[in-house]
Amino acid sequence: MTSEEQTVSLVDVLEEDEELEEEASAVLAGSDSDHCSYPQGYVKRQALYACNTCTPKGGQAAGVCLACSYKCHEGHDLFELYTKRNFRCDCGNKKFTDLQCKLCPEKEEENTGNKYSHNFFGVYCTCSRPYPDPDDQVEDEMIQCVICEDWLHGRHLGCVVPDCVELQEMICESCMNQHVFLWTYAAHLAGKSPSSLRKRLDKTHFYVTKTENSFQSTVNSHENKENAKNEKVCPNFWPPSCKRSRQEAEPDCRLKELEAIAQKRVQSGAVFWPSGWRSKLCSCSSCQTSLRESGLSFLLDESDTVLAYENKGKNNEQRQQGNDPLMSALDNLNRVQQLEIIHEYNDMKTELKDFLHRFAAEGKVVTPEDIRQFFEQQQSRKRGRVNTGQFYCT
Repeated sequence: MTSEEQTVSLVDVLEEDEELEEEASAVLAGSDSDHCSYPQGYVKRQALYACNTCTPKGGQAAGVCLACSYKCHEGHDLFELYTKRNFRCDCGNKKFTDLQCKLCPEKEEENTGNKYSHNFFGVYCTCSRPYPDPDDQVEDEMIQCVICEDWLHGRHLGCVVPDCVELQEMICESCMNQHVFLWTYAAHLAGKSPSSLRKRLDKTHFYVTKTENSFQSTVNSHENKENAKNEKVCPNFWPPSCKRSRQEAEPDCRLKELEAIAQKRVQSGAVFWPSGWRSKLCSCSSCQTSLRESGLSFLLDESDTVLAYENKGKNNEQRQQGNDPLMSALDNLNRVQQLEIIHEYNDMKTELKDFLHRFAAEGKVVTPEDIRQFFEQQQSRKRGRVNTGQFYCT
């Protein structure tokens, strides 16, 4: 292999960490880093933090928005909670005895609509351990439950973690058992492709039970006839409400249809749901009422998903960035300049990873000031190398 073949282009180098950068920007770009989210009320989904300095374990759980984590809790011991749904920023309310929010000081004493878990005290999963866990040497991914929004180790889910897990949603075993109707959906929807889901649900609309089949056939054979309104057409099991037109009748309950099929599934372990599964849930008035009473109305909202939030964040980031000036300038660089930038970029990438690793090991949040100081140090080192002639300058 020649030296020309071994050379990696600057574009290849810059794209190497693109996926990781997108993931980070997706979480933060979906939230406002300059303004407290409290005036927005209970935000549909946002990045959240818990301050161990202000609300330590043993006290009341509290969560703060992205902007408050920067402006009001800089230098504090923060727990990163990723994202939570329907949460209103607590920063500076009565749970914070010695702190007033700098961005939005006028707040109610308590946000009664917020939901809290042990995550707000820095522990996760059924094992109630911190993340990262200094005492756990096993490499394992953390996966968030759609319903309780706790983070669980893959090895503690009680099931096999599928490939492409980032494209699926997970409901933990505890939440499945708390809302047992989900097992019925799981028997038909979980682990199925979108095309097979459509075929299965189309079939269940017509093949439910023997009696209902007969009823459906009777309706189909008479619905276009003028005497369909006559009571004589109605079979003996047709209820009095048959006089109503089918358009006025309540839509069939998809959940009841699936229950009638009685397809078996082992009811243990967490369940992974394929993309688009929420659209297959029944939305009849009865099911909507049940979901609302159980606090699960969000399951009918596909924009509630973390993936939808991340995509929104990525789109916001792309609109703000526009055309990347660094990538646009590549055509104006000669070969020597490109190689020089590649070497500098690799050095900076290594140093940045080491820099961020220290924050992760200590469980600290990286602030804009930390990043500014890092790049100031980089510029200082670069000037030092230029003055001592340690690298070639064009």
